[in-house]
Amino acid sequence: QVQLVESGGGLVQAGGSLRLSCTASGRTISSFSMAWFRQPPGKEREFVAAISWSGGRTYYADSVKGRFTISRDNAKNAVYLQMNSLKPDDTAVYVCARALTGLNEGSRFRRDYGYWGQGTQVTVSS
Repeated sequence: QVQLVESGGGLVQAGGSLRLSCTASGRTISSFSMAWFRQPPGKEREFVAAISWSGGRTYYADSVKGRFTISRDNAKNAVYLQMNSLKPDDTAVYVCARALTGLNEGSRFRRDYGYWGQGTQVTVSS
């Protein structure tokens, strides 16, 4: 079993930055693709970014491309999301997830992820 715990959320003004962290325990995540999703108020959960097991390949939703950067440190069993130039539309609960298998790297679909954290709230004020 894998437990994922997110941290780093908070309240920030538009244009500001935040760095989210996701730390895994229980089992290693180093062999699996990881991703960040977010759930805005009253909306469905949506894909934000994903990273290959090695960290060599990254994937982004169009809405965050050029502003967000996903990275990982397998030695620390952790994944990060650096968020710059934040906008009010980025307000959401951000959740990290581990892929179910070694296939479908970079998938944007929730069904391809089997372990989820509880999330961390990010609020961007205008």
